[in-house]
Amino acid sequence: MSYDKDSHKIFDFIQNWARKHSIWVLAYGTGCGAIEIPPTMTSRYDAERLGVRGAATPRQADVLLITGYLTTKTLKRVIRVYEQMQDPKYVIGFGSCTINGGMYYDSYNTIKVLDKYLPVDVYINGCMPRPEAVLAGFAKLQQLIAEGKANGAQKYKENLEWYRENQKRISPHWVMPEYNW
Repeated sequence: MSYDKDSHKIFDFIQNWARKHSIWVLAYGTGCGAIEIPPTMTSRYDAERLGVRGAATPRQADVLLITGYLTTKTLKRVIRVYEQMQDPKYVIGFGSCTINGGMYYDSYNTIKVLDKYLPVDVYINGCMPRPEAVLAGFAKLQQLIAEGKANGAQKYKENLEWYRENQKRISPHWVMPEYNW
């Protein structure tokens, strides 16, 4: 059976539509921003009505939601969790801490820009972002998925050496696993 270009586009459209409406989130709460996740998921804001649900393990998750600042020690665990996730996978950086270190910007032990170590598909601004902002962030991710533009996992694979160099600068003695995607 051969597929022409139009049938491939239709298949991609249907696949992205389904992915957009079924987002399983693994929240990695590293700071105070994690306090906004329960209200976002419970009855008042009800993220599940938009197709956003919590996941129990990295293998079940589509989205890694990093809520708060990352230290050099925590970064290793976040990378390990990200690499355990199945494709397609996405990252949302939650709050100003993931963007620029937040109020911990001048600490020697705080990761300043998460994008240097993991591909971030969507950032949610604020300290701390309210549930409305979290829902807007998920809506942006859904839009990127529908358009086929949420390709952080592919970017990570294609630029793995660059990401590894940055990761090793933070933790030089960490023995990282080799991958053959």
